[in-house]
Amino acid sequence: MAVHILEQLKWRYATKKFDETKKVSSNTIKTLKEAFNLTATSYGLQPLKLIIVSNPKVIKDLVPLSFNQGQVGSASHVFIMCIENKVGTDFIKNYFDLVEKTRTTPRELLSSFEAFLIDDFSKKTSEEIKTWATKQAYLAIGNLLTVCAIEKVDACPIEGFSPDKYDAYFNLSEKGLSAVLVMAVGHRAKDDVFSEFKKVRRGVDALVIEIE
Repeated sequence: MAVHILEQLKWRYATKKFDETKKVSSNTIKTLKEAFNLTATSYGLQPLKLIIVSNPKVIKDLVPLSFNQGQVGSASHVFIMCIENKVGTDFIKNYFDLVEKTRTTPRELLSSFEAFLIDDFSKKTSEEIKTWATKQAYLAIGNLLTVCAIEKVDACPIEGFSPDKYDAYFNLSEKGLSAVLVMAVGHRAKDDVFSEFKKVRRGVDALVIEIE
């Protein structure tokens, strides 16, 4: 299994052109949704939402909002990572309600940690919360890129888009959300020259420091 995962990670690349005649299956999309939900996040709070766009017209509308990048327009699906604009007392209490319900943990055993988080987040500025939540979105997109590779689905993570224009297009402010990352998903086109490029990495020895 480990060899298989490494081979798939070598296979993947940031796809620049998708085959518009090939759509990602509903089963694969279901797997990616589950993987998104299972992604580790700080404190387990999941201050995220994922918008999945498959409507061809909407996908085309997103191209000019993404600096006219072709991989957006040719994608089977466009995933939009959004963060919660407010992570305060109500959000945290709702999380602990879920913990109590899911694990049948007595609330008194959770109360000290719950109080700590409520106090901690009450001291953070909105910008600090945005930075923290955005880091969780990067965790999620990294996880999804790996799952895409294992599922042999191509993807391209995208920072090059206009968050404000995405927010306006999807009325995200009304939903208490902000777009922070985009991922185009599909199957690589045969004429995407990037698929033939050798993967350039600094190497394990250069990147890993082992202390024994």
